[in-house]
Formats: sequence, structure tokens, C-alpha cells
Amino acid sequence: MATANVPARPAAPIRPMTSREAAHTLFASFLGWTLDAFDFFVLVFVLPKIGAEFHRSVADIAFAITLTLAMRPVGAAIFGWLADRYGRRVPLMIDVLLYSVVEVLSGLAPSYGWFLFLRALYGIGMGGEWGVGASLAMEAVAPQWRGFFSGLLQEGYAVGYLLAAAAYFFVYPLFGWRAMFFIGGAPALLTLYIRAKVPESEAWQRTRPDRAAIFRALRKNFPMFAYLCVFLAAMSFVSHGTQDLYPTFLEKQRGLGPHHVAEIAIIYNVGAVLGGVFFGYISDSWGRRRSIATALILAIFIIPLWIGARSIALLTTGAFLMQFMVQGAFGVIPAHLSELSPPEVRGLFSGMAYQVGVLLAANAAFLEALLAQRWNYANAMGLVAVTAFVLGTVIVLLGRERAGGSLHAE
Repeated sequence: MATANVPARPAAPIRPMTSREAAHTLFASFLGWTLDAFDFFVLVFVLPKIGAEFHRSVADIAFAITLTLAMRPVGAAIFGWLADRYGRRVPLMIDVLLYSVVEVLSGLAPSYGWFLFLRALYGIGMGGEWGVGASLAMEAVAPQWRGFFSGLLQEGYAVGYLLAAAAYFFVYPLFGWRAMFFIGGAPALLTLYIRAKVPESEAWQRTRPDRAAIFRALRKNFPMFAYLCVFLAAMSFVSHGTQDLYPTFLEKQRGLGPHHVAEIAIIYNVGAVLGGVFFGYISDSWGRRRSIATALILAIFIIPLWIGARSIALLTTGAFLMQFMVQGAFGVIPAHLSELSPPEVRGLFSGMAYQVGVLLAANAAFLEALLAQRWNYANAMGLVAVTAFVLGTVIVLLGRERAGGSLHAE
């Protein structure tokens, strides 16, 4: 007789995912994270402009970034639970619709208070996408290619940043900051593609945990969850500490105009994509922890060029190399977290660890903006960066890994 402790199994046979379906799954997950990142990074290019319209400082508007990051664990909890309990596809579609609608509403915000509220609400949608999308993608990939596609998937984040830079270059000079948020409604169309082309995860169908199995897996693996939260907090400081205020640094401290800022941002995001794919690929043979630590250590030596180069050409080179290393380290994260997450709660576990880490580092941009008021943007970002790189290296080397391990329930 079956007991409540045994997860319900589907009666029908489970059809393995075809190569074409796996490709559609990876593409949809990549696009979901890309467009989510675009909607987030639109804001970092127009902080001073929104501040001027609402009669607020850059630090005040940067607080909207903090609110977005702080609300991401809420989205991870809601959509991660739904994804583990009921499947990956439908929660992913609902989440994409949510963040798309809120992004458009952000462009209609009539006041600073409304803008903060909408960015907090957007954080719920942004937080839900990563865990669900990453689980769906990593469960569709052969183990020997997991690192490579992990890097490709994660760098949807950099591609989103690149697209936001392009929008700042082409759209902002003609239509202003609100139009950039209106473009953020486009991801809603992705739901049609997911519905038509993306099958349900085979790994989830083989597990299908009930409520008791989910809670049991969470309790059993809480020490690993706590470790991953601390690790992702350091990694979030690495990412947001080097990205969010860099356009403002270029504008305010280096005196560059919108076109120059956008051009440099496009170049360093190309570096981010290449770095994510490169370190993700070598992590399949080199190991996850070793690859992450190597990228972080190398990044320390790039800091002087990244913020201190006198010429624009050298500054751009430093920005390219910095994001090659930063997103190189981050490119390993989807595979690393998926492999360390229990199959019964992969969507919730990996998504919550990622977003709680983000929450712990949610004040990175706000902290840098405050430090910049006392010192300057270069010194503020340099201090945060070197601290985050050292801590991230130590924490990742203290952990463990399951590179290439099965993602199916055993």
C-alpha cells in the first residue's frame, strides 16, 4: 500500500525529451532570463534622468534597485514552489507575463513612491524566473554539456544588459526614459513560444513530489541551502557591485555622454557573454569551484584598469576584461546550483538560494552610491569589488560540488 511519504508517480509512460525539444527548452529559458535582465538593466542607464524628473538623488533612485533585489526571494519562493509541485512550464509562463506587465507600468509611474512600488513588484517577477528557467534548462541538457550551456544560459543576463545598452543608445535620445520601460512589455510574447514549443521537464515528471516530499527535502538539505545563500550573496556583490553603477561612473566621473556610455556597455557585455561561455565550458573538465575561483582571482588584477585607466580605449578594455571574469564566474552557477539541489525541490531550492543571496547583497548599488558621495564612484566600486572577489573565492573553495552528477531522482 502506498503511503503519504512516497511521491505520487504518473501512471502514463514518460516520453524522453527529443533533441529538438531540448533546443527549444534551452532557447526559451535563455530568452526568459535575457528579457528579464533587459527589464532590470534599463533602470541602471537612466538613474540620473529619473532622479531629475522626480527631484530625487541618484542614491534615492538606486534604492529602487535595492527594492527589486530584495523582493526577488519572494518570487523565487512562489514560483519555485509552483514549479516543483505542478511542473516548470506554466509557472514560467505566468512569471514572464507578470514581469512584462509591471515593466510597462514602471514607465507610467507618476511619482517616486509609485515607481518604488512597481520596482518592488517587478522584483517578484524577476525572482521567479531564474530558478524555474534554470531548472528547466539544466534538466534538458546532457551532463557532459551542462557547464557550457550553463554559461550560455546565465549570460542571457549579459545579453539583456547589452540590449538595455542598445535601447539607451537608440531609444532614450529620441523618446526619453519612459519609452525604455515600455519596450520591456515585449517579453510577454515569449509565453506563446513556451506554450507551443517547450515540453514539461522529464526530470520533474519522474519525481513529481507531493507537499510532504518537498518539505522533507528542504529540512534534510538545509545546511547546503544556508551555504549556497552565503555563497550567492558574495557572488551577487561581485555582479551588482561591478555592473549597476558603472554607467553612472562613466557619466558622472568620466564625463561621457549617452552614446559613449552605451557603446562601452555593449562592448563589456560582449566580454561578459564570452566569459560566461568560456568558464562554463571549462568547468565541465576543470570543475565548478576551481573555474569560479580562477575567474574571481583574475578579476582582482583587472580593477586598476577597469576604473583607473586614463584613456577611453584602456578603460573600455578594462571593462571588457572585468565582465569577462565576473560573468565567467557566474556562468558556472546554473549548473553548480542545479547539481547541488535535491531533485524534489530543484526549482525552489536553487531559485531561493540564488535570490536570498541577492537579497543579502541587495544594497550593493545603494551602498556604492552613498560611498561615492563621500569619496567618488571609482573608489567606491573598487572597494566593493576587491572585497567581493576575495570573499567569493574563499567561500566557493570551502564548498563542494557534483560536477556532471545526475539530475534525476535516485
